[in-house]
Amino acid sequence: MQQNKSVTEFILLGLTQDPLRQKVVFIIFLIFYTETVVGNLLIIVTIKFSRSLGSPMYFFLFYLSIADTCFSTSIAPRLIVDTLSAKKIISYNECMMQVFALHLFGCMEIFVLTLMAVDRYVAICKPLHYPTIMRRQVCIILIILAWTGSFIHSIAQIALALKLPFCGPNLIDHYCCDLQPLLNLACMDTYMINLLLVSNSGAICSSSFLLLMISYFVILHSLRNHSAEGRKKAFSTCTSHIIVVILFFGPCIFIYTRPPTTFPMDKVVAVFYTIGTPFLNPLIYTLRNAEVKNAMRKLWSIKITSESK
Repeated sequence: MQQNKSVTEFILLGLTQDPLRQKVVFIIFLIFYTETVVGNLLIIVTIKFSRSLGSPMYFFLFYLSIADTCFSTSIAPRLIVDTLSAKKIISYNECMMQVFALHLFGCMEIFVLTLMAVDRYVAICKPLHYPTIMRRQVCIILIILAWTGSFIHSIAQIALALKLPFCGPNLIDHYCCDLQPLLNLACMDTYMINLLLVSNSGAICSSSFLLLMISYFVILHSLRNHSAEGRKKAFSTCTSHIIVVILFFGPCIFIYTRPPTTFPMDKVVAVFYTIGTPFLNPLIYTLRNAEVKNAMRKLWSIKITSESK
């Protein structure tokens, strides 16, 4: 991480420079991050120890919660601490590590959301073949491939970041390190690197979003042949997934599929997929899912009963 640079540290400008607004940001994002970690860990523990949540959908939800927790942790703690700091300094190596972690867990979230859509498609459109197609061994292989693909993607991103020479200004107009704001500081022609960024991150976001929307359209269209109760249950599940997909992929596509230009709204848009989606996922997948809520009640009632004895 020591090549192609004369800059040893960067200064993050954060979401705002106003001291009063920084205190508001501190309170809001501390609440968001605490709920994100607690909510996702609750889902992880519930799925891990509840026999009723053994289906592939909850297997994938387990890994989505892990990705959400790690994704948020790679960004939120520094953002929260920086709101209390007069000068938000991040070293070059820490910046590169943040780029790597952000893309590793962000890409993993994309792949898991895609796998969840595939699972719902098979369950609703090919119910007779569902136990065979989505058996546990297949699900494990798919998750391994998702982690492998995420790792390869993040390695590609960090390789691009390490090629950037920084010779002058070190002010990053953002609250975290990512390739787009770093491109603005590089003392070289970044056209080709931005093209590679769009063809990598942008292509993953756009193609995954298109695939997800097509799969959910097919699923919703096929619900005409189901009973009223089956339609209601499937529609509720798919609606939850679609909400998550739009909130996550909309900002991603806006950030990663355009020329290397900076807009004032970039930081606010980035909040939606870096902080907002990991915060909302536990709420969406618990408040809108009766099976998860019942499993949580049962699990924690058993735990309380055993402790009282």
